[in-house]
Amino acid sequence: MTQTTPAQALLNALDGVVTAVIDAAAIETDKLGQFPATSLAALRSAGLLGLISDASVGGAGGDMGHASRAVRRIAQSCPSTAMILAMHYSATAVIEKFGDETTRKAIAAGQHLSTLAFSEAGSRSHFWAPTSTARADGSGAVLDAAKSWVTAAGHADSYVWSSQPLAASGASSIWLMPRETAGLSTVAPFDGMGLRGNASSPVRAEGVRLPLTAMLGADGTGFDVMMGTVLPWFSVLNASGSVGMMDGAITRAAAHVNATRFAHLGTSIADLPTARAYIARAKIQADSAAVLLDDTIAAIAGARADAMLRVLQVKAHAAESAMQVTDLAMRVCGGAAFRKEVGVERLFRDARAASVMAPTSDVLYDFIGKATLGMDLF
Repeated sequence: MTQTTPAQALLNALDGVVTAVIDAAAIETDKLGQFPATSLAALRSAGLLGLISDASVGGAGGDMGHASRAVRRIAQSCPSTAMILAMHYSATAVIEKFGDETTRKAIAAGQHLSTLAFSEAGSRSHFWAPTSTARADGSGAVLDAAKSWVTAAGHADSYVWSSQPLAASGASSIWLMPRETAGLSTVAPFDGMGLRGNASSPVRAEGVRLPLTAMLGADGTGFDVMMGTVLPWFSVLNASGSVGMMDGAITRAAAHVNATRFAHLGTSIADLPTARAYIARAKIQADSAAVLLDDTIAAIAGARADAMLRVLQVKAHAAESAMQVTDLAMRVCGGAAFRKEVGVERLFRDARAASVMAPTSDVLYDFIGKATLGMDLF
């Protein structure tokens, strides 16, 4: 008999967390545009925050595939919660490589939520080119920045933060920025069309002082960290969220067309060939994104030659597919889709975010085109 790993055991318990807590909380999270604190507390208690933390610090020792399945399952119910968890795992992947043991143990124990803070007003979706600064000051560093989009802003315990290098050459350096650091502020609450609970707000750093030990990796090596660690994790987990939303939309649309009847004909919407065709198109699109997602994870795990190409493709394909699939779900459900209780319109709104989230689909298409043509990406 195959022994269940700690990571798999956490995933086995996730369905119960979703049905008992996240499903109900998702409605209020969207309606009020509030951070899903109840859902995050349930994930903490279930050990999911420590899913990919190494066993040596008390974590479950899970890999990218485990993280993908967790995000995908939660996104079927609450994409806001799924996005927060995706950012936490992306940040944790960096902290596991370069962070201090105390923080790593806190994450493994479910006592620490982290996130990425890369996007800036100055460089927009070109997250790899921070305009924020860092300068040496005595035994530490002083950082100034205007971060434009930070998921879980004001709620995460730390930010994996990018800046221009302190002294070395290179595009950037990466830091671990505690939320309570003096000079750090969340500029405004998030009130968006979709992902309304993910608290993706601007964060400003004004004369923030950090010890040099807060640097994650060597000075000036931030670009390598972004491309080698952050981009694969973020692209895969962002795509996992998009695939989860497609799963959720198709499930809800299928339930609606099966249950909704023409009383005078004794038939259901499912008896209409056009409705079945919409469901079929949605299913094909969703499954193609899921297959590419699984292959991307396999390519990364196997260090395949096409791994980076898959990393670029998977987010773009899943993001664009999610918009198409949720559009089809709205069409097949007709006027009823505009009612919130059907659950499709919320996923329709949430699915719009991924395509414009850095790196945007348009930026990724350019990278994919360059890679296919044998050109340098940068």
